[in-house]
Amino acid sequence: MLSYSPPLADMEFVLFDVFDAETEWARMPALRETDKALALAVLAEAGKVAREVMAPLYQASDAEGAHWHNGAVSAPAGFKEAFKALAEGGWFGVAGNPEHGGQGLPKMLTAPLEEMLWGANVNLYLYGALTVGAAVCIDTHGDEAMKRTYLPKLYGAEWTGAMALTESHAGTDLGMIRTRAEPSRDGSYEITGTKIFITSGEHDVADNIVHLVLAKLPDAPAGSRGISLFLVPKFLPDGTRNTFASGSIEHKMGIRGSATSVINYDAATGYLVGSPNGGLANMFTMMNHARLSVGIQGLGLGELAYQNALAYARERLQGRAATGPRNPDAPADSILVHPDVRRMLLTQRALTEGGRAFAAFVGMLLDRAKYATDPAERKSAQSLVDLLTPVAKAFLTDRGLEGAVLAQQVFGGHGYIVEHGMEQIVRDARIAQIYEGTNGVQALDFTARKVLRDGGATLRRLLGQMAGDPVPDEFSAPLTDALAMIEAATAHLLAGAPSDPDLPGAISADFLELTGLGIYAWLWARMAQLDVDWRRNKTDVARFFYAKLLPKTRTLLASIEAGSDSVMALPEESF
Repeated sequence: MLSYSPPLADMEFVLFDVFDAETEWARMPALRETDKALALAVLAEAGKVAREVMAPLYQASDAEGAHWHNGAVSAPAGFKEAFKALAEGGWFGVAGNPEHGGQGLPKMLTAPLEEMLWGANVNLYLYGALTVGAAVCIDTHGDEAMKRTYLPKLYGAEWTGAMALTESHAGTDLGMIRTRAEPSRDGSYEITGTKIFITSGEHDVADNIVHLVLAKLPDAPAGSRGISLFLVPKFLPDGTRNTFASGSIEHKMGIRGSATSVINYDAATGYLVGSPNGGLANMFTMMNHARLSVGIQGLGLGELAYQNALAYARERLQGRAATGPRNPDAPADSILVHPDVRRMLLTQRALTEGGRAFAAFVGMLLDRAKYATDPAERKSAQSLVDLLTPVAKAFLTDRGLEGAVLAQQVFGGHGYIVEHGMEQIVRDARIAQIYEGTNGVQALDFTARKVLRDGGATLRRLLGQMAGDPVPDEFSAPLTDALAMIEAATAHLLAGAPSDPDLPGAISADFLELTGLGIYAWLWARMAQLDVDWRRNKTDVARFFYAKLLPKTRTLLASIEAGSDSVMALPEESF
């Protein structure tokens, strides 16, 4: 049976020792009321909800799954009551606009909060997770009447949000969508088409569901330039049931307690969000929010897996330490004495705690981009957020699955048995690498758009910032080498891409992973620099990361410098 314990002590260390959050918030008028005492109280309460309300339903919801009957979708047993507790606690409005009922808390604080909610029960949290992104999109691009109508209900989770992009013939290539929007005389639009893979597009845990739907107007330009964004609620403001329904729900590898619908829109009433044909750019507001959230999903599942693998390793008695007594009648040792088990557990911890620091760093940048008083600082922070969003989504979810698989391996044969829950974590973690843009798409976005488009300027600025931080002497040289490898990869990309258009795609996955490892190296060195007293083992884990995980950067750079020929020069018959 799985258990979950909120990692509150480590979250406190990351926020207030590594990033000095209280000083950070104090210099921004909009965040000044958030101090350490308030932040710790919020995290403690969220941790209590995660542990006591959400976690006990995790395994049962997977066994039961969501239900579909004639277009009606119901969540697993206990979800409606648990979701009500989340809604009443205000956990979906913590970062929302205070003018419309949100709490206005910093993103650096809501990132660890989200981690706990994802880690405790990813299936349950998925019924409301997109609500947060939908509210961000409406707050950014909606008119005042739309904000007044929808934001308070979304922040309170009386209504939930859904994102409707994908069609059966059009995944990443959204310019191919066929969903149409016909203008009506009253200023609304009739939305007709079918969308697939719609997370929480239909369910019974809230009173209304607000879909943000991509569609094309009759006179729209071809391709992605002709996409508009529409708000399409399940129930209209006058209480009328809108004309769309769930055609079916998907039968999935994981997150089985979360309902993923095919949605059929039949002249459904919708309202334009933003300007005509500006829908893709507007939807990216929600998508980028969701991408960071999905990265944190991977982090939360990695933490859940680590906690349970560590508990099992301490309890499981099998074999004897190589340096221990050779008496065959002596009691067996816990499997923690075995070097390979230690390797697996330390890898999980290094990746999870490094990821927690990375998520907080991106959260800090988001706060600066939104709340800093200096426009230049806001612009600088936003450029780093844009650069790091695909890294956060892809690297955190890749490492989340890696940690889940290692945790399952610690259990041995028991990790393959349903009752222990480890195979569920592996299945649930797998989707995070796929949805909200596959990790291959994230890597190409990072390499071709974010790095190549500005000539590597933003990435090099980040490298300079990381190189300028004080770190313990033992980590200084290897950190310098790691950052130099990212610089070498950047130079290779910039030099080769003009004559080789396949180069960015051929090296993108390696380039993103190299960058992620370099960022973790910087963060682990910072954590070791701040290592004191009861946190002494931070330095031990940092040493493990530098000795056993960081050396992969050399292989990644060699692969990057090999270019695209070994990938793209092969004829099709070679596959």
